[in-house]
Formats: sequence, structure tokens, C-alpha cells
Amino acid sequence: MKKFDLNIEKILENWDTYHAIRELIANAIDEQILSKTSEVKILKEDNHWLIRDYGRGLSHTHLTQNENPEKMRSTKVIGKFGIGLKDALATLDRNNIEVVILSRYGEITLAQRNKEGFDDIITLHALINEASDKNFVGTQIKIIGVDDREIEKAKKLFLRFSNEPIIESTQRGQIVRKTGRVSNIYINGVKVAEEENFLFSYNITMLNASIRKALNRERSNVGRSAYTDTVKKLLLSSTSPEVAEELGAELSNLEDGNAGDEIKWIDVQEHAVKILNQHAKYLFITSADAVNSPDLMDEAKSSGHTVIYITSHLKAKIEGSKDLSGNPIIGFSQFKQNYTDSFEFNFIEYNDLDDNEQNVYNLIPKILILFGGKPSKVKIIKISSTMRKDLSSSKETIGCWDPNSKSIVLARRLLSSTSKFSGTLIHELIHAKTGYDDVSRAFENELTDCIGRLSEMLLKIDD
Repeated sequence: MKKFDLNIEKILENWDTYHAIRELIANAIDEQILSKTSEVKILKEDNHWLIRDYGRGLSHTHLTQNENPEKMRSTKVIGKFGIGLKDALATLDRNNIEVVILSRYGEITLAQRNKEGFDDIITLHALINEASDKNFVGTQIKIIGVDDREIEKAKKLFLRFSNEPIIESTQRGQIVRKTGRVSNIYINGVKVAEEENFLFSYNITMLNASIRKALNRERSNVGRSAYTDTVKKLLLSSTSPEVAEELGAELSNLEDGNAGDEIKWIDVQEHAVKILNQHAKYLFITSADAVNSPDLMDEAKSSGHTVIYITSHLKAKIEGSKDLSGNPIIGFSQFKQNYTDSFEFNFIEYNDLDDNEQNVYNLIPKILILFGGKPSKVKIIKISSTMRKDLSSSKETIGCWDPNSKSIVLARRLLSSTSKFSGTLIHELIHAKTGYDDVSRAFENELTDCIGRLSEMLLKIDD
């Protein structure tokens, strides 16, 4: 038998038994990853527990390392420093829990012995005996006298034993479905923090400088500031409809302050909208626009759109933008435009008008002269028996300028009144000439100028 002084100068007094077991499990998982061998097993036999990996086998040399070069090179493993194993063994010994480590390199147990050359100092030693099986595969750690609950607490610190399903994997890590009240933050599969108001759990596998600096020897209570940026980038690299749907459902909770913390980030809101828009029929609208446009809401629902309420800030961000597939995002303005583009008029030919309607229609050349001539953009003036609704005002339009077909369309019922027909035609001629909307100051100015010109002409006629 050989004695090996573990030289542990400072015992982690704040570690409980399950923290130590976490380190033993982490070492086994790391070895599985590095050696690409079978899954780690954690099982109970009689009155003891076994942690079993099928890697290259642990030897006394692993108790000397302060930094493991192989682990430092890997981006997938949990641990980086050999001191985690010694901390674990010291904690278990302090709690009167017996440990037996078995591999092809020997059998290791723990005992308090005099420090070499200092009979008055007692330190923790590893006692190393010859291996009973030189062909033993991997490492088996037998833990005797531990409460089953400590094993379960340790296992819950690992994503692979947590029963939390992975929703989506990205280059930076995984977005995970949380199964309890709180969300868990994992780094390379080991839990380092909890979040009360996150929508998802996260497993971070791409570590930035902030995370590396925050990772302490205990691997617990890592502050949010260390991983916030990575969590945000995880969400922004997501393309999963499942993730987007949950984020989208939270958008409606922003105004009352009950939304999950991730959806409070405006760039995450925008990204969620871009994912949802490419996978299904959604209408993203503010509650104010919805209240003021009941016909638009009815049209959206009847056409199979799912309505998601958003803030005015997000509305401004997505207005006129496209989703991840390059399609326009269906917000308030885009929905109205789509409705306008899809509407089919029922055009009436001149010969199908009655005599009175033809008499009013025949005034068009005179009205154009009063206006100052037909704008070059206008190719034709049409009459329709059907007109689309103005989804903002809930009223049916009586005239419109359609820049796509370069035509002015007027409602047939206007032909019953010379004043209404001529007034509406001039109104749409101004739209065609200027391209301005009704509610704009520019349109109002042009309308005023037009009225002034017409008045001046009429006054000259009277003179």
C-alpha cells in the first residue's frame, strides 16, 4: 500500500455532501466526453452508491493536477481543474462518508494520516493498493454511508439528469424547457444559477470571458450579468417555432408587467416576431389600433390570422421589415395593404350604366379641365359596384387611387349626384398627383390649393 498526501490546505466548509457528489459525477461525465465512451451510470447496490464511467481509468496522478491541459482545450467538458476531485474527497471525509475508487491502476481509499516529516500534523491521505483487476474498464467510485437524497440533489444539478427537455440547440448552447417554478442556468450541463422570472432554462456551451471570470471554485451562484448577453444571443440565434410561440404569447403581457424577463429585451421581441411570421398567419397589432379598427380585427380573425398584441415600441421596430424568410411582417399597415391588394372590384362598363349615370360620368372631361388636367400617372378612371372597406374607419370607401394599376376607382352610387361624383374624383386626383395620404398635412395643403384654383376659375366665369 502507498500513501498519497492530498495536500488540501483549505477545505470548502460551505460545501454539502451533494456538492462533493456533483464533482464526482462531473469528472465521470468529462471522462465519457473526452474518451467518447459509454454513458455514465449512477446506481445503488445494497447500502452504497456507484458512479461508473467507462473511460481510461483514474489513477493517483489525477490527484496532483491543478490544471488539466486536456480539459482546458476542450469546450465540452464541465471541469478544468484537478482540485475539484480533491475538494470532493475532503468534503465526503468531513461528513464521515466512505469512498472507494477502483480502476485498472489501483484501489484508492481515504484516511487521516501524519503528514510526512511532521508527526504533529494530521492530513487527509489517499491510500493506494494494487488493482485487483488489471483489465478493469473505466473508473468506479463507491460511496458508502451517503443519504439517497444527497445523490438525488447532486443529480438534479446536471441537465442530463434533470428531466428538462432540450427545445433547440444552437452554436452557443441549448434552450431548455423548464419543468419547475424556476429556470435553471447550466454551463456545459452543470447548474450554476437559478432564475425566478425566465421563460426557459438554458445550457451555455460557448463560454465568453465574462462567464469564465464568474465561474468560481464552487460552480454556484453565478451572477446574471455574466450570462445575460449569452442568453440573449442564444435566443437571437433561435429559429424554433416552439421557442417563438412562447415568446410571442408573452408579448401581450408586456403592458401589464407580467411578462418573462427575456421578452423584455426589444431585440428578442423583434426576433420572435420574425420567426412567428414565417411559420403561420399572425397579425401583430397594438391594443390601441385594435380598439380603433374593429373591422380590421374581424377581417383578421375571419381570414385565419392569430392576433398578437404588441407595444407601440415594437410596432415601430417591425413596421416595414421582413421575417427570416424575407416575407413582410404582418403588422397594422401591412395587413391593410394586403387586404387592399387582395380585394376584387366589380367593374361596370359604360354601356351598362343607365342614362342618368352616363350623364354624370360624361362630366369627367370637364372636371379634369377644372382640376388642371389629368395627372400623367392616371391611365384610366373606372366605376365599380363594390368597394373595399376602410379597415381603419370601418366605413366603405367611395373612391380610391390604385397606383399599381394606375387607375382611379369610384363607387357606382356616386353617379347619382354630380357634386359627390366630382368632389370624390377631385379628391382621388389629388392622391394620384401627390401620392399623399388623407391624414397628411401635405394632402390637406394640396386640397386647399385645388379648392382655391377652382374657386378662382368659377369667379372669373361669373365676371
